[in-house]
Amino acid sequence: MNSDSSQIPAQPLNPETKLSVAGSDTSEPSDLSSAQSDRLYQRVAELQRIEQQLQQEIAALQATKKTLLDQISSSQTALGRMVQEALTELEQRKQTLQITVEQLERRQERIRNEMKTTFAGVSQDLAIRVQGFKDYLVGSLQDLAAAAEQLDLVPQQLASETVVIKEAVPSVAAATPAFAAQGFQEQANQIQKLLDQYRTRPDYYGPPWQLRRTFEPIHAERAAYWFFTQGGKGALRSMGSRLQNILLASSIISVLRSIYDDDLRPLILVNSPERLGEWRRGLQDCLGLARADFSPDRGVVLFEAPEPLAVKADRLLKDGYMPLVIVDETEDQISLSVLQFPLWLAFARDPQSPSYSYDRY
Repeated sequence: MNSDSSQIPAQPLNPETKLSVAGSDTSEPSDLSSAQSDRLYQRVAELQRIEQQLQQEIAALQATKKTLLDQISSSQTALGRMVQEALTELEQRKQTLQITVEQLERRQERIRNEMKTTFAGVSQDLAIRVQGFKDYLVGSLQDLAAAAEQLDLVPQQLASETVVIKEAVPSVAAATPAFAAQGFQEQANQIQKLLDQYRTRPDYYGPPWQLRRTFEPIHAERAAYWFFTQGGKGALRSMGSRLQNILLASSIISVLRSIYDDDLRPLILVNSPERLGEWRRGLQDCLGLARADFSPDRGVVLFEAPEPLAVKADRLLKDGYMPLVIVDETEDQISLSVLQFPLWLAFARDPQSPSYSYDRY
């Protein structure tokens, strides 16, 4: 029986063959035995079951494939969006940096032009105005003095005191600096020598009160103009930034310090605590000053209002010191009490650029 079954080839059966076998009469003759028929039926059933399993696995694999394709598509879309957003952000940053660089380059060019611009053009008009105001002030004071002399308000017993006061006036006038006068040629030579030294041989590690920073020709020209043309009393056009003004003022302080030694007392007038801090740091940097050099009793004194400055300067003059009044460019109006002292320097804003902000740097 086994030998017979091995000789029969295994062939797939279609449903019609299965039905015909199942529905055949047992009485009809057949080449297949009942055992062989059962085996065929079992094999067909097993194949059908395997086919169903394969079809289910194929469906599951197709579903998994679809899910994976959807996930890959979503990931690619999200990645493309992220890359595009990153590129957009980088492009915006690049544009912002380019704009910032252009602004800095323009600012650098403007500062260079300010440094190269001489004071000859605009200063003449400013000097004429200052000289006119000075003449008006002197004339008014002379008229006031003449009118006071005509008034008989002094008692007879005070006549001797009046004579003493009149005799004391020439001593005050003698203490007034006159750097451009003929009698001060030696002093003028000393000033010019120091300015040339600051410009050509800067000493960055010099002693305190000596200029320690780079001194350009434009700084030397304006300092010489203040000393020799304005006689130590006048306004200079601002250098365009507070740091440059502090550098110019530091050179003048350094020169006057070599002349008057400890008797020189710089008095700085600035109208805000922030700008006072800038002047303090700038003078420390340019002149090598310490914290102890900023005090009411010695060294540099900082003021926010002209009235206490005038009181302090008047007291210093009476005590035999030489006050140097320096006015920041933010002071739009100079108090008349400041103009009475022998040394004063005021920084004036550029009349050609009235809207320019000097607090930008």
